[in-house]
Amino acid sequence: MNELAAETARSSEFARLAVEGLSTSPKRAEAKFFYDEEGSRLFDRICELEEYYPTRTETAILRARAPELAEWVPEGAALVELGSGSSTKTRILLDALPGLGAYVPLDISAEHMQASARALAAHYPALDIHPVAADFTRAIELPGDLRAMPKLLFFPGSTIGNFTPPEAVELLRRLRGIDNVAGFVLGVDLRKDEDVLVRAYDDAEGVTAAFNKNLLRRMNTELGADFDLDRFGHEARWNEACSRIEMHLVSTCDQSVRVAGHRIDFARGESIHTESSHKYSVDGFREMAATAGWSADETWVDDRGLFSVHVLRP
Repeated sequence: MNELAAETARSSEFARLAVEGLSTSPKRAEAKFFYDEEGSRLFDRICELEEYYPTRTETAILRARAPELAEWVPEGAALVELGSGSSTKTRILLDALPGLGAYVPLDISAEHMQASARALAAHYPALDIHPVAADFTRAIELPGDLRAMPKLLFFPGSTIGNFTPPEAVELLRRLRGIDNVAGFVLGVDLRKDEDVLVRAYDDAEGVTAAFNKNLLRRMNTELGADFDLDRFGHEARWNEACSRIEMHLVSTCDQSVRVAGHRIDFARGESIHTESSHKYSVDGFREMAATAGWSADETWVDDRGLFSVHVLRP
């Protein structure tokens, strides 16, 4: 599929899933559509916020423990990063694993990923870098010359928490089927005090609110929608029963909106559930990974018990 055809297919999928999600009760949206260029920029800002502990905590764990990966990652392996974004944490692994044969950033936001890949190429000129614009929730097709290489999968940021547990198991199982996977390093956020969690997803500066509302702006720009962003408020909610933080966009009045030619009615107080971030115990995640065909060789947790990094083998 050429680039224009791929972009057309993504736009069509965005329209279909947006209308489908907004026509259900309760209303919902697909979190993967946060990440256009502006959404990716806003998320990078979120990662720098004082309230948002996951990024700095995971980064500290990786800096302390990544050199241990060199003991079992095969020489010449390809590092495949799922949802690479700005690839900030990637440099930690690239520095710790000088014997890598290639780096493959894979992300749905092509422009942001290409910019990050260019920056990495300037810093690591001897490393073969192969950016792939793709949705990792679908079948992943790597360039032909990479398929036979041993692979280390990298999935930082606790993005696995955006999936329901059954969806996460299915994703882990499908990733288990990629040819020649030697291991899998992924970050998993842990259960903790509700106040800490809510503040992490509703920061004082309003960056997370802007990130959430960017989804509506994107619908206006790409799908011909007519959302008035001032008529929706950002809200972070802890769902104890499901062990997850939920992000919502709450309608502040009764209103009707057009999206891709469809009328969507909102009652005052009705929300769009835009994202979930499930929180796990260490044992709970290890059991889920085992269900999907992975064994946990290592689990690294920070001193405060906020975040975990798991090293899995098929």
